[in-house]
Amino acid sequence: MKRKCSIPTPLGNMDAVAEQGALWGLWFAGQRYQPEISVDWVEDPDHPLFAALRGQLDAYFAGKLRAFDLPIAVEGTPFRMAVWALLRNIPAGTTTTYGTLAVQLAGGRGGRVPSAQAVGGAVGHNPLTIIVPCHRVVGANGSLTGYAGGLDRKAALLALEGVENLRQGV
Repeated sequence: MKRKCSIPTPLGNMDAVAEQGALWGLWFAGQRYQPEISVDWVEDPDHPLFAALRGQLDAYFAGKLRAFDLPIAVEGTPFRMAVWALLRNIPAGTTTTYGTLAVQLAGGRGGRVPSAQAVGGAVGHNPLTIIVPCHRVVGANGSLTGYAGGLDRKAALLALEGVENLRQGV
């Protein structure tokens, strides 16, 4: 059974979904690619996992947490899962590009480098916004591009982490 709750943050409310004691989804309310929240999912804001998530989000937005430590259970295609695994290795305060991620993926694909656009599609469908740090991926020229939660939020998250000298997307 999936459990859900809404969590207020400085960048707007977030919808959280958990299943079997693991975080299954976290999106800014109304974020692009967010699945429909089912009426069958149980509203359970007091669930211990959501309490831990609120605490870690509060610490992150206060600048006191750089990496999250929560049980997660993401679901996706093997390609998306590989991209999301790479995202989890991008340290706070740094960025990488879609093209760099594509080259990193080539090792697990027999040397075939997927397109940066394919990587961008997988990044955009990340089900755990902030937890799996898709906001740390920028365009080849360092521009802010492609954030399902909105470019203003992406810029705010990167600024919170101390990333400077970013260009607005074209």
